[in-house]
Amino acid sequence: MKVAHWSFAAALASALAAAPALAQKVYDPGASDTEIKIGNIMPYSGPASAYAVIGKTEAAFFNKINAEGGVNGRKITFLSYDDGYAPPKAVEQARRLVENDQVLLIFQSLGTPSNSAIRGYLNDKKVPQLFPASGATEWADPQHFPWTMGWQPNYQTEGRIYAQYLLDHTPDGKIAVLYQNDDYGKDLLKGVTDGLGAKASMIVAQASYEVSDPTVDQQMVQLHASGANVLITIATPKFAAQSIKKAAELGWKPEHIIANVATSIGGVLEPAGLDNSKDLLSTAYLKEPSDPQWQTSSDFKEWSAFMDKYYPDGDRRNNLTVYGYVVSELLVAVLKQCGDDLTRANVMKQAASLHDLQLGMLLPRILVNTSPTDFRPLKQLQMERFDGRMWRLFGPIRSDEGT
Repeated sequence: MKVAHWSFAAALASALAAAPALAQKVYDPGASDTEIKIGNIMPYSGPASAYAVIGKTEAAFFNKINAEGGVNGRKITFLSYDDGYAPPKAVEQARRLVENDQVLLIFQSLGTPSNSAIRGYLNDKKVPQLFPASGATEWADPQHFPWTMGWQPNYQTEGRIYAQYLLDHTPDGKIAVLYQNDDYGKDLLKGVTDGLGAKASMIVAQASYEVSDPTVDQQMVQLHASGANVLITIATPKFAAQSIKKAAELGWKPEHIIANVATSIGGVLEPAGLDNSKDLLSTAYLKEPSDPQWQTSSDFKEWSAFMDKYYPDGDRRNNLTVYGYVVSELLVAVLKQCGDDLTRANVMKQAASLHDLQLGMLLPRILVNTSPTDFRPLKQLQMERFDGRMWRLFGPIRSDEGT
């Protein structure tokens, strides 16, 4: 009896000792029982400062999450620094966030050049570079950069979709292309060229610009002289607005496609002139906040309530507020899946384990899917046309593999 009693007591003690281990919380720098530190780099100044509204929306969203109790009981500390859209400054800020602030991860750093500049450093340090605010194809390379995962449909996908549309609707068109002379512009242009395939000769003129250029007027005059009847503008908001306005000044009325990073009504089309912007074409994966068809939906009402309470100064006509809202919702979903294992490795594991995730303000039938070999959360787009007041969706949901 004594032996049996001792065995039972030993087993009980062993079980009790094991229980805390089973429920143990695991943290890397930037996480604790009470806090999750998130780093962000945004162009609050410089030529791409129109995108600053994204960082402001994300900060407001995390304030909302914290007011509701945080993520699994932990409050988010969102540290967002300015790089002026300058890659060397982005590197400086990334080091500051990782080495001084000890963030768990870098989220939504903006711009292809800046993200390219910090990717090697973050992968060497094994710090997640999650959901860059850039559609560059290079963010989907888990074999070589396992700590970097993209977010939006990539630029080559977008370019191939424009090519699909033109081959279907303007097969004899003459195409002129204005593009930003960096990885962003070249990536999307490659998608257009590849998508045209044997008909790539439809591109009769190309002109690039630098982000330091004051205007693109000279490039627009050059492209107009080519005789093209289709114009594709691959530009950030400031330069996209200039291209729309200059085309009108020249009396040039091509079928005009603008990249979806520059479709904001408040940030691009109004400065360019709504009349000048009529019949522009682009693509979308987010619900346009000015489109009345969405305004009775539950997710629109939730976004609207968020804007009222947490970002009342935000421009509701600027779809970048929707962009910041949706991608922040995605990050929170990943962090919730992490549970009490807030290690950097588990953050990447959970980010690569998303299946048919529905997020508020994504277009219907567009879902988030990832896997350890698929670092492209979004892969689908729908064509849209600006009617002079708002963007109108048309046609099928498209991917780079077809409709």
